[in-house]
Amino acid sequence: MTETTFKITLGQLNPTVGDIAGNAAKARAARAQAKADGAALVAFPELFIAGYPPEDLVLRPAFQAACREAIEALARETSDGGPAMLIGTPWVDDGKLYNAYALLDEGRVAALRFKVNLPNYGVFDEKRVFARGPVGGPLKIRGVRIGVPICEDTWVEESAEYENVVECLAETGAEILVVPNGSPYAKGKSDIRLSISVARVTESDLPLVYLNQVGGQDELVFDGASFVLNADRSLAAQLPCFEESVVTLQWTRSAEGWHCTGPVAPQIDGDKADYAACVLGLRDYVRKNGFPGVLLGVSGGIDSALCAAIAVDALGAENVRGVMLPFRFTAQVSLDDAARLATALGIRYDVLPIAPAVTGFEEILSGVFAGSPSDITEENLQSRARGTLLMAMSNKLGAMVVTTGNKSEMSVGYATLYGDMNGGFNPIKDIYKTEVFRMASLRNAWKPEGALGPSGEVIPPCVIARPPTAELREGQLDQDSLPPYDLLDAILERLVEREEPLAAIVAEGFDHDVVVRVDRLLNAAEYKRRQAAPGVKVTRRNFGRDRRYPITNRFRDSGKSLPAPDETLVSRASRSSAEAFQE
Repeated sequence: MTETTFKITLGQLNPTVGDIAGNAAKARAARAQAKADGAALVAFPELFIAGYPPEDLVLRPAFQAACREAIEALARETSDGGPAMLIGTPWVDDGKLYNAYALLDEGRVAALRFKVNLPNYGVFDEKRVFARGPVGGPLKIRGVRIGVPICEDTWVEESAEYENVVECLAETGAEILVVPNGSPYAKGKSDIRLSISVARVTESDLPLVYLNQVGGQDELVFDGASFVLNADRSLAAQLPCFEESVVTLQWTRSAEGWHCTGPVAPQIDGDKADYAACVLGLRDYVRKNGFPGVLLGVSGGIDSALCAAIAVDALGAENVRGVMLPFRFTAQVSLDDAARLATALGIRYDVLPIAPAVTGFEEILSGVFAGSPSDITEENLQSRARGTLLMAMSNKLGAMVVTTGNKSEMSVGYATLYGDMNGGFNPIKDIYKTEVFRMASLRNAWKPEGALGPSGEVIPPCVIARPPTAELREGQLDQDSLPPYDLLDAILERLVEREEPLAAIVAEGFDHDVVVRVDRLLNAAEYKRRQAAPGVKVTRRNFGRDRRYPITNRFRDSGKSLPAPDETLVSRASRSSAEAFQE
């Protein structure tokens, strides 16, 4: 019998890597809701049972076996006549490990489809852990043929290296495409996903379900924001971003094919999305790793103020503790602003003067430093004393230290190892200083859905207006050591995100000497970044997963225009066989 209506439940959920039992419990609860809604199918994101990305954990035979055991247990439960399940899992077949999508129905693992195109760029490294799967046809579920291209299978065009999985599914009779994803958040990512999905719908003439996971996993944040496109490329449904959602969608068949209707949740983008990503990333890092709460140094400056607001929004005021660690260079306005911030956020606030520690270190070192003038070494003793005290409180109380350096500082090394870099996680590590100012003003006028902090003005306006300073010496300002942040960030964005040659940046009107200096600072600070705490990724290229530079590296861009390659120096033998054949 040809079906004329069909219901699919989407489980946009937050798995935890390695928590196989917990992930299976989430799947069971979503299936129960799907059954109550009368759905024929409930679908989950990529590698859901394992959590995504499992990285090298997925290579452990015991982990592979535990995932399979959980999938088989879920399969047996589908003998109750309720909805079928499509769920992502690692799967070993004939000695090869695959990124698989399993159809569970009628009490068994009814079918498996394997990811064909494995991403190996940016934050992805799947070629080293998974085997490339064969292209499979659609799955027949309650009389409807469902194609299941897995994530990257819809992101790439056909080439010598990549298969056009969607085209194959369309040619073999698929009626609806259900695409499980593990697509992490980054600025502008939602527009890219939509345009890629529109392209697949256009070439296949099939409706497409883009199902993404949600939640934080180490540096990555998955924003959900799943959606459905009808075959005419109209938006049929949209799930919320940055929160779990289980939604049942109604499908109706006509002469033109299947058509979906569903809810369209409002979306956020820009600085709002970045802020929400920072909140979710910190929340999940703390909760999934079992910390009872967090503490952080509050200096009266904007970075620590923004991090404190993010922490309260993520965890609630009762789970956040602020510590002011003043020295003789700490201005009264800093003390006042830190106290105002703590009061506005409702967090516990301690003041621990560091003078005894700093003077103690100076006395201990006086002999070995005899005859040497005072310099940045003594300044950094202040930061390291603060770092030691915060880590001591963390050891005693169990709360994780939140470190508060922004991306501008991380880029040029304007931070002290074993001092203000101390901590377990940094929610603004991928946020440039100019963005910190914008996000602080934004938070005073808005907070994301589900945030646990108070509404209204929580960051004192004078903190936002005040020129940034580390207060390690009398009258110090950040721009004594660095270019103004609007200039610095504009150069850094071109160096880090775009990887532009220095000559191209100078050609845009930037001063040559300033560009060269910033590039030198960026390269010299690599060793510090390797020792920095992980932090939420929000840009196209964060430090760590995206941008992997050697610490030992003597190459420096001269800033001169790039010469054209001299093709006369390239021998025929050094060219590819394809190039030689074309000649």
